[in-house]
Amino acid sequence: MIYLDNAATTPMSAVAIKAMTEVMQETYGNPSSIHCHGRQANKLLRQARQDLAQLLGTKPQHVFFTSGGTEGNNAAIIGYCLRQQERGKHIITTAIEHHAVLETIDYLVEKFGFEVTIIQPINQVITAKQIQDALREDTILVSTMFANNETGNLLPIAEIGQILKEHPAAYHVDAVQAIGKLLIHPEELGIDFLTASAHKFHGPKGIGFLYASTLDFDSYLHGGDQEQKKRAGTENLPAIVGMVAALKEDLEKHTENIGFVQELLDSFLSEMNGTNYYLNKGNNHLPYVLNIGFPGQKHDLLLLRLDLAGISISTGSACTAGIVQTSHVLEAMYGKNSDRLKESVRISLSPQNTLEEMQILAQSLKEIIGG
Repeated sequence: MIYLDNAATTPMSAVAIKAMTEVMQETYGNPSSIHCHGRQANKLLRQARQDLAQLLGTKPQHVFFTSGGTEGNNAAIIGYCLRQQERGKHIITTAIEHHAVLETIDYLVEKFGFEVTIIQPINQVITAKQIQDALREDTILVSTMFANNETGNLLPIAEIGQILKEHPAAYHVDAVQAIGKLLIHPEELGIDFLTASAHKFHGPKGIGFLYASTLDFDSYLHGGDQEQKKRAGTENLPAIVGMVAALKEDLEKHTENIGFVQELLDSFLSEMNGTNYYLNKGNNHLPYVLNIGFPGQKHDLLLLRLDLAGISISTGSACTAGIVQTSHVLEAMYGKNSDRLKESVRISLSPQNTLEEMQILAQSLKEIIGG
């Protein structure tokens, strides 16, 4: 079996598994308890928060543990907008965002009367000028992703952050696909809220974090004083420790990793020479995600035949209950009538993949397309 759907989730790293196992065996106290077992757990929790803050170039009080990217996006967008709605009810986002952002903003529009401007890509990319031109006096939040989960396209985060220094709107960045692959220091980039999910960088599922430059947002989980009263509930200590261990390892090797993944990508495309295909991407692009289309080939049948051959890829986001749906990202990039919407698949890589796997993938694709 060859796994090439790392944008959906990644295999857990050995270092994360080891760190979690040690905590589960040795540190089972509740971090909120005042006895010795609780204090031991609390010490690990504080160390994990400190280590994560250091990786982000920030202070521990700006780091909040969540259940993953979806919760982090909801906490930042809903929590901040409801707290700030007296200042304005205008939000800016893009048409290529993950559903965890788009549907969260839709909730605010439908239930609380917020207004949203959705930026459409021009020539397959989102520009900082588009964000700047959409700003209004009543804009209170701009929300964009760091790297697109379907195409790997990078957004101009630093440029947008610089623009927003001259505007009171807060900047939320969904960094789920970029954390662990790039060194990201939100304070240097002008980011106010940043969300991440551990299972995208070889950590466990069901854990993530929210960076927040301010406490000026509402909590929507109640019943406890954990996470500075911003996220009630006993912290998932084994998962938190595993997440931080995985991220630390990935960032220590990020230059080496991105170079190797680029080599994997180049090898695959070289093997595909002579095959009729096109790529769906912009100029500024992470090599971890390749969105590729084959004229005349239905993506769902292509996915099925590769699966039968023991190769796992996808057609896009995994967060659609196992249903093959038309990509809203490609629709925004190329239009709803484009053949690319039904011909394109997503191949997403990790440093755990091999050059041999790239050769097998290319050969399998050639056999399927040729057959």
